Order: sequence, then structure tokens, then C-alpha cells
Amino acid sequence: MEIKRDDLTGPEVQALIGEHLQGMFEHSPPESVHALDLDGLRKPEITFWSAWEGDRLAGCGALKELDPEHGEVKSMRTSSAFLRRGVASRMLEHIIREAKRRGYRRLSLETGSMEAFVPARNLYARFGFEYCGPFADYAEDPNSVFMTKEL
Repeated sequence: MEIKRDDLTGPEVQALIGEHLQGMFEHSPPESVHALDLDGLRKPEITFWSAWEGDRLAGCGALKELDPEHGEVKSMRTSSAFLRRGVASRMLEHIIREAKRRGYRRLSLETGSMEAFVPARNLYARFGFEYCGPFADYAEDPNSVFMTKEL
């Protein structure tokens, strides 16, 4: 699997981001959806990667710089054809390595509190993320779970 920085212009990546947003709105009320659309992912403080197996898109993930010592995991998504094949683990490892390379001391994330997000929460917990309160511009929300990891 090859993970590479992506400019979000490819149709496969755009379709996966669309699928990601659709899934967020299916499982969360609109006011609790914090997933970014294509324009949001193109902001300068965000680095976006896609994961490929040959010419097939396997997944994606992003890292947002909150400040020089704190990053946020964004837009983690595995293509449906690649579920349960380690794509999310590989992408999260990549994001953690990059956060350390940048000198971040902490990496945080927001995910859903509903049943559909249990696999994501379990993945993050396996990588040492612990539950915490809201960070950055987030507010307490019964539909959100916040997690963080010291690097």
C-alpha cells in the first residue's frame, strides 16, 4: 500500500470524501457533523493523504495543525472494498509519524458517540488515544467523543 500526499483533485478521492460526508450525516445530526468537505480539506493548515493499492483507492486521512505543538486527525476513511484490511491502521500510523516529525506534543480527534463509530473509537484506543474533553473550537456534544494522545 502506498500512502501519498494528495491534492484532492482525483475523482476517486472526491468520491470517497463524498461517501465519508454522506456517512457522517447518516449517523449524526447535522449540527454534530465536523467532517470537512473538499474546500475545508484544502486549507493550508491541513495535509491530506490518500492510500493506494495499485490504481485502487484504499482510504484517506488528514492532519490539521491546531498550533505548533498540537495536531488533529481528520477525515479518516477506508474505501468499502478495503474494509478490515488494515488501511485505517496504516493511515493512522502515517499520521502519527508525521505529527511526531513536525514536533507536535499532542494529537487529538473528534469522532461520533453512536454505535456506528465503535470501530473507529476502538482503533484510536489501540493506538493509545484516550478520552478527553473538547479541544480547539469544539464544544461538549452528546454526539461527539473526543480523544487525545501525547506524542
